[in-house]
This record gives sequence, C-alpha cells and structure tokens, in this order.
Amino acid sequence: MITPAFELSQDPDFLTITIRVPYARVSEFDVYFEGTEFKFYAKPYFLRLVLPGRIVEDGREKATYDDSGIFTIRLPKETPGEKFDGLDMLTALLAPTKSRSAKPLIEEMGTENDEDIEEEEEFDWEIEQTLCEESKESFLCSLCTYGFGNQKSGVFKRLQDELNEVIDIKNPDSTTAAERREKRLAAEAAKFDPDHYLADFFEDEAICHLLKYKPWWAEVYRVKMDSQEGNSWNESNQIALVSFTEDEKEQLRKFLNRTFLLDKRTCHQVYLSLVDILLAYCYEIYATEGEKNVESPWNIRKLSSTLCWLETFTDMSDVLISFGRRVVCYPLYRHFSLVTRALNDTIMILQLGKSAVLKCLLDIHKIFRENDPAYILNDLYITDYCIWIQKAKLCCLL
Repeated sequence: MITPAFELSQDPDFLTITIRVPYARVSEFDVYFEGTEFKFYAKPYFLRLVLPGRIVEDGREKATYDDSGIFTIRLPKETPGEKFDGLDMLTALLAPTKSRSAKPLIEEMGTENDEDIEEEEEFDWEIEQTLCEESKESFLCSLCTYGFGNQKSGVFKRLQDELNEVIDIKNPDSTTAAERREKRLAAEAAKFDPDHYLADFFEDEAICHLLKYKPWWAEVYRVKMDSQEGNSWNESNQIALVSFTEDEKEQLRKFLNRTFLLDKRTCHQVYLSLVDILLAYCYEIYATEGEKNVESPWNIRKLSSTLCWLETFTDMSDVLISFGRRVVCYPLYRHFSLVTRALNDTIMILQLGKSAVLKCLLDIHKIFRENDPAYILNDLYITDYCIWIQKAKLCCLL
C-alpha cells in the first residue's frame, strides 16, 4: 500500500483532510472515522491517522473529489470551537505500526490466578552448565554507544571506508564517551591558530557583511514580537508563518512514526545535542548567506561536537563552550561575533516552536541526504530528531 500525500487544516467547527490520490479509482474508495481515528482507502492508497482531537459523524461530514486526483474530506469536530494542535506535524499524525511480536515485551506479574497458568514442562536441573565469558569487545560495545539517545553501537564497524570523511573520532565503537571528549578537547587545542583568529578579528569586513544577512526565522520572529505587543499572537499565526514546502511535506510523510522511550537523563542529553546541532546550522546559514554549497555538510558536522565527535552533553554550558571553541578553530570565518549570532538565532528558533525547529532539521536532513557519505549522520541522528521533535516539549529549553 502507498501512503498518499495529505494535509490537514481546520476552522472552528470542522477538520479538513486533503488527500492526493492521482491514480485511484473514484468509484472504489472507503473512509472511516471515529473519535481520534481516521482511515482512508482507495487502491493502491491507504492512510491511517491518529488525530489530535475528536471528530464525530453527525450528517455534516462531506467528501469531494476533483479531476486533479484530490479528495477533500470535511469532518465535524465533536466539540465545536476546539483547536486541534500539531496539524502540520505530519509524521506524528501517522498511526504507528502495531508490534508484530507474539508476546508482550513486558509482562505484568501476579495478575493471573494460579489455576489459569498453564502447567510448564518440568525443568531439567541436571543440565550441563558452561560459564559465560563475556568478551572485552562486547563489553566495550555496551559502553560505546552514540547516535540519537545513545541508542546505537557497532555502526562504524560496517562503515570503515566512510568513517574518516564523516567524523573525527577514530574507532568510535571501542571508545567511551569520556574518552571521546578527552580526545576532542585535545584536537581542538592542537587545531587553534592564533594568527587566523586575529586576522579575522582585525580584518572583519567579510564578517560584518555576513552578519547583515537575515534568515527566514528572523522575519518570523519579528512578526511574532510585533503581534505579541498587540496581543494578537497565537499558535495559528505561528503555523501560518512557519510553513513547509512540498518537498518538506513529502519527506515528513516518508518518515516512520516511532515512539522513543527515553529516561530523564537521556532525554536531557537529547535536548542538549539538539541545541548543539542548531548552533552549527545557524552558523552555516550565515556563512553561506542561506545559499548552501558543497561545504555546507562539512560546516554543520564539523561545528557540532555531537555530529563530529559523537559527543554526549550533560550541561548547557558545555554545549556553548564546545561550539565556541570549534568556531574559532575550524571554519573559514573564525570570529566570535558569529558565535553570539548563532546563539541568538538558535534561541529565536526555539522560541518559535516545534514547527521552526522541524523546518531547520528537515533542511539539515536534505543537506546530508544529498552528500556522500554525510547521509550516515541522518541515520544516526537527524532522522530520529525529525520524528521525535514533532511530539517533544521545548519549554524545558526556554
């Protein structure tokens, strides 16, 4: 089955779902909706959504089809006037695939009566025993994790040829997080060039020119501030201003909806690495004035310790110090004004909300996707960030 292109919009009383099915038979389609569940089928297309609010069948629902292959379905809201949040988070709306496991991953103990438990085959207590000798290598792999939420390991054993072009750390699958940080700090100290830094500091015409550039989020943020002064700002304005292109919407539909089970400590680390990645992205946008080039993937991954050294942060000050050190060590323009500008812009993006953050992550995803072998970083980090951010809460960073 093919997941069709779709969009959602709303007014006070109705939810409108627009579905593009250019090759479907108009006479053979089916629509089902109840509560927060919506299903659409028109061979070979199938769409299943979990809506952020409840809809109802009361006779006012309506579906139309035009010659361009677009179904427009208007569904009444169960509570008139209710505002459905997150309608632009397309991946999050896709109903997650049900587990195919025959048995639950976690079984609740003590909930069945003794007589309901099937009698198990008698265990052979005389079975021969052998000691389990865990190898040093497998033990190290359990410590040397990386990627989104530190959920991956052993990846670079299969990608040795691409390794040197993607990250700076050697043998990441046998290097712990503490060792990675120690080696990163040593590499930055060795790379710092006082002459280059002083040249950019005193001959800053090019830097001043770059700082005049206005990225898209600066205008959106200005409108937000103006609207707040007039008490007219709300999330509807935000969604209207932070819009996604057709390519971005298509990429959102391609992502698989997943739920990430992160403990409190890991979740904190994920937020900090998000800031680290956004800082590097903001620098790249100013350095190229929004016109990405062949150096763009290098800029982003080189300035982000998360991407370049598989760094795991535990404190926001470490994120900011790391980014500042790398800006004055590696890129073409090594001026501290670009550090502060990237920081201010990252704060802007976070204050604009999930839509703005997601739009930046999708741009990073595209930059890496079109570069070989930077695409590996999408598999390690960016794809999961694009999915996770749609359900995350940013208030803890602000």
